Amino acid sequence: MQRRGRRRRTHLNKALDSSCEGEKRRVATHISDSHSNTYYMRTFGHNTIDAVPNIEFYRQTAAPFGEKLTRPSLSELLQSLLKQTRRLYYPPVLQGHWPLMPFEDGLVNGEEPSAAEEAAALMAKEAKGGAVKFGWVKGVLVRCMLNIWGVMLFIRMSWIVGQAGIGLTIAIILMATLVTTITGLSTSAIATNGFVRGGGAYYLISRSLGPEFGGSIGLIFAFANAVAVAMYVVGFAETVVEMLSDVDALMTDELNDIRIVGTLTVILLLGISVAGMEWEAKAQIVLLVILLAAIANYFLGTFIPVDNKEPKGFFGYHTAILFENFGPDFREEETFFSVFAIFFPAATGILAGANISGDLADPQSAIPIGTLLAILVTGLTYVAVAVSAGSCIVRDATGDHNDTVSDTVNCTDAACTLGYDFSICKEGGCQYGLMNDFQVMSLVSYFGPLITAGIFSATLSSALASLVSAPKVFQALCKDNIYPGLGIFAKGYGKNNEPLRGYVLTFCIGLAFILIAELNIIAPIISNFFLASYALINFSVFHASLANSPGWRPSFKYYNMWVSLAGAVLCCVVMFVINWWAALVTLLIILALYIYVGYKKPDVNWGSSTQALIYNQALTHCLNLSSVEDHVKNFRPQCLVLAGYPNSRPALLQLVHSFTKNVSLMVCGHVRTVRTALSDLSQDYVRCRRWLIKKRIKAFYSPVFADNLRHGAQLLLQAVGLGRLKPNTLVMGFKNNWMTQSFVVKRCSDAFDLQFGVVILRLMDGLDISHIPGQATETKSPLSLTDQRLLESSQMFKKKQGKGTIDVWWLFDDGGLTLLIPYLLTNRSKWGDCRIRVFIGGKINRIDHDRRAMATLLSRFRIDFSDINVLGDINLVKLFKELIEPYRLKEDDMEQEAAERLKAQEPWRITDNELELYKTNRQIRLNELLKEHSSSAKLIVVSMPLARKGTVSSALYMCWLETLSKDLPPLLLVRGNHQSVLTFYS
Repeated sequence: MQRRGRRRRTHLNKALDSSCEGEKRRVATHISDSHSNTYYMRTFGHNTIDAVPNIEFYRQTAAPFGEKLTRPSLSELLQSLLKQTRRLYYPPVLQGHWPLMPFEDGLVNGEEPSAAEEAAALMAKEAKGGAVKFGWVKGVLVRCMLNIWGVMLFIRMSWIVGQAGIGLTIAIILMATLVTTITGLSTSAIATNGFVRGGGAYYLISRSLGPEFGGSIGLIFAFANAVAVAMYVVGFAETVVEMLSDVDALMTDELNDIRIVGTLTVILLLGISVAGMEWEAKAQIVLLVILLAAIANYFLGTFIPVDNKEPKGFFGYHTAILFENFGPDFREEETFFSVFAIFFPAATGILAGANISGDLADPQSAIPIGTLLAILVTGLTYVAVAVSAGSCIVRDATGDHNDTVSDTVNCTDAACTLGYDFSICKEGGCQYGLMNDFQVMSLVSYFGPLITAGIFSATLSSALASLVSAPKVFQALCKDNIYPGLGIFAKGYGKNNEPLRGYVLTFCIGLAFILIAELNIIAPIISNFFLASYALINFSVFHASLANSPGWRPSFKYYNMWVSLAGAVLCCVVMFVINWWAALVTLLIILALYIYVGYKKPDVNWGSSTQALIYNQALTHCLNLSSVEDHVKNFRPQCLVLAGYPNSRPALLQLVHSFTKNVSLMVCGHVRTVRTALSDLSQDYVRCRRWLIKKRIKAFYSPVFADNLRHGAQLLLQAVGLGRLKPNTLVMGFKNNWMTQSFVVKRCSDAFDLQFGVVILRLMDGLDISHIPGQATETKSPLSLTDQRLLESSQMFKKKQGKGTIDVWWLFDDGGLTLLIPYLLTNRSKWGDCRIRVFIGGKINRIDHDRRAMATLLSRFRIDFSDINVLGDINLVKLFKELIEPYRLKEDDMEQEAAERLKAQEPWRITDNELELYKTNRQIRLNELLKEHSSSAKLIVVSMPLARKGTVSSALYMCWLETLSKDLPPLLLVRGNHQSVLTFYS
């Protein structure tokens, strides 16, 4: 039977194949274009459009084949499964279409292009003129070593050894290496936590700590690299000018010649940079070869002493020179930290590879390997140069062959033991030795011109790397639009997206500092900027680890959050010990930029560790709050505002925001009775949140689906909030068309049942502006006079209110909410010029007594007020009678049976007994009194009459509110839940 069943299904399939071939072709071409690179596969016994995991689904850029891949949405999957279920019971022929085909774009049954195929496609793209990408050697290691082996290696290292001695020089090198090693580990951790785009240190910091820190340090770091160009060029120019001086070929004087040579040099470097990254990379390789040859040439020269070099201080390796130069000999007011400040820029090249992260083929592996290896190699080189220079060169030498030791001379220094008397140098004026000759390494080397070439190579390569790095960082910063005025520098040109405008800006900054022409002045300037950058990189790793976000999972494991924190503290300490006022200025600049970015709040979301830490703190604090009982001193009006779409009733939100901003919770509740697609709901949520952010309204948006408005309001009242962060006050707008839509009584009743306070706002012109054209798109269109007035009144709470009064008609003791809200308003700058006037009910013969009692109570509450008015008896007015006439049942004028039947059919009608019961209620006359006393108030706050479904009909209650609030300034009807929200106890 099983074989027979299989044969039957086979024949059926063949029949379907032959009869529906054309339909199959039609359906195969009808596959959704939005998932043209997704594939269909057989899963769990049925066809499905579920896609197996694919890296392209997680990319933020286009796929290798030029099209962005997206996985099928959840709704599409559910619809597909529904179709598949139907096919199990109905043959496809009967359904009129064929099942979706499992073939697409040459990928059969879920086949994916392999990694090799993707790489081949990428290489083919590059071969056709795509962007040039570098590996870890050419892109990171070479670039970092060239930057670290910069101007300091050949021009200032010997001077540092002379000042600090071999021991302290090694300490300086190790201290700088410690800082750079910790920073290198932190950089590696961040770089391996995700795909790294262009921007280097700026990109790493901004994506870890957010736009505030990233934007601040991005400008600082780009500026530091631009100034570094000047430092390296001035080092090169010093060497050239000294060579010119040796042959008496100076153009003017040494200082101006440095400026001239430096200007010409930076123009040449700008030309190489503008030519493109490929030319710059080729130039770096040539310079590296020259530099390695120069270093080898120096060490070779130290082992080949020459007699004619001895008068200039070079004697070869001698223990006497080693011991003499081991200790410090600071001169010209130099100190350990001032010498460290001059040396430290030599260690600032560790980010040279990270700065061009966008041009690396694999930044996640290239940056850690290249950076850390470069730190190790260059650190050992600096130590070796320091020990060798301190072991074979004396600090001072005259250069005179006749200054030999005679019998009459009594000296004990190392030069004396080697047959030379340089004691005259103690009086100053000597030009040779570690302390006096910046070009002493040329003297020591086996072939002097090669050292000169090495100096040229070191300085020019470092200057070139900085000239490339600064525009790249600046371009990345400008692309993120954190500083809107700098957007013109974001534009790139050519296949490598070269920041030509950034090159020009860097050139101008570098040229300005080249004109200083003093290397020892320029070097400390950039030390603080680089140290600040390093401090933030280290702090980024600590912060990300502390936040414990699931998204923080770097593949580089050789880091520690506490070591990174120690590195950040060490960087800050070093900043201040180098130059405390420069460090203070640097931190103030960063703080100013941080405050600016924080104030502008750029529309970016990078999943920073700041967000993760805020979440952790918020969760912890919410849980801690939940374990503490409420106390009247800590009461805050946490408002659930039934506003619909937030931009429909801006006046309502702006007024509530005035007394909840930075004080309490505000949630914009939206009851939706029309079912829409889930995707539409998600899009609406995003739009509403963006509107609140744009208008700087600190509130949450919470929509719900419900069968009717009351049910939706009940859902919001019960479900909105988390722990103690839960609304306790319901806020609504007064509907002018309440005659046809009377929901207020039901909502108030539900709110009171749940121990909520209730606040209702009424404006004379209304609140809802959703019907006015252009509110969603903010486009201008002609408006009627009514709509124009409505639109103007909707913005009335956005501006400063000026001098005036907030009139509080505290007629019922509701716990104090009626008084608390006006007090909170007057604490705001927009309402700060308004004074509180209090109106209370009382008897005519006890007005003075009631006024004094209220004054005493308000003083106990510590609430300032300008006046207290006590009202006498309140009588019924004619307007109220005319208003309720259409809604009366008038049971006395009909048969009892007919009256009961009508009452059952129309329960909202007002009975004669009900009217008799409430006709003496003192709030009925309030409208006349409000017009008499408060017609010029900025805001009126009135105790709302209490109503509950079943005790007062909706029509009668709405007539009360209509009578009470008609033709008045902005009016708030407030009723607390009769639990105290004010206290005078400490």
